[in-house]
Amino acid sequence: MENILAWLDVLNLSHFRFKDFIDIVLVAVGIYYLLIVIQGTRAMRIALGIIFLVLLGYLSTEFKLETIQWLLSNFLTYLVIAIVILFQSEIRKALARFGMNPFRRRSGRDENLRTLEEVCLAASLMAAKRTGGIIVIEKDQGLKNYVEGGRLVDAEVSYDLLITIFNPASPLHDGAVIIQENRIAAASCFLPLTANPKLSTTLGTRHRAAIGLSEETDAVAVIVSEERGAVSVAQHGRITRALEGKALMKLLTNILVRDMDIPPRDAAKRTREMARHDFTLADGSEQ
Repeated sequence: MENILAWLDVLNLSHFRFKDFIDIVLVAVGIYYLLIVIQGTRAMRIALGIIFLVLLGYLSTEFKLETIQWLLSNFLTYLVIAIVILFQSEIRKALARFGMNPFRRRSGRDENLRTLEEVCLAASLMAAKRTGGIIVIEKDQGLKNYVEGGRLVDAEVSYDLLITIFNPASPLHDGAVIIQENRIAAASCFLPLTANPKLSTTLGTRHRAAIGLSEETDAVAVIVSEERGAVSVAQHGRITRALEGKALMKLLTNILVRDMDIPPRDAAKRTREMARHDFTLADGSEQ
């Protein structure tokens, strides 16, 4: 018992209070959330490098390695600035998630499904006619800055309006359509291009813009390729390609109605399975 008390005294746990527990939990949650944000990005490798430098600094102090201590002490002076520069996109994404409104009104399930049916029908018809376009559907993170950069529409979502907007003869066809709260908020919106060097060289500017937006926000982008007549979906910086109407509807329903984010590695397999499901439009006709 004396040994246990002595060990607790060394760790200073004998004076452990409830607020210390809350403090530790908050730090642990913060670190966990940060790891979730940077998981699978280049920032993860940078974070591992920083952890290595911290451990190296600890070892150099313990073993009196003066040269390493001098180098690290001079380097750490600029570490904060380096972190801001290297992690600027991840910091922006984390702050955007912290800024989400938890009390935001969610539209009804039937209204969401009707919107998705119109989007899927428009995407399928555009793909058949080899008409390119990007349809962005907002989730929890606001897209106001992108909406304000385009042409305000504020209209009910319908497949014929979407097809008209993306008609090559239309002055609004160049850019993306953004849907907020089941309404077309704006058209001709320009999106940020992804800087991911691992993407296939076959992906053009339209696909890279959709992926870029999905990297910075939680929005879902439906892309129609005019070269291939194929429909793709971008979410969380990843893209699922070659989706048919029924598979597209199933995937968007899982993401936007049921809040079921499908892991990217399983997306292709899942969408092949989705093709066996039947989906109908609101009027009962088959899609």
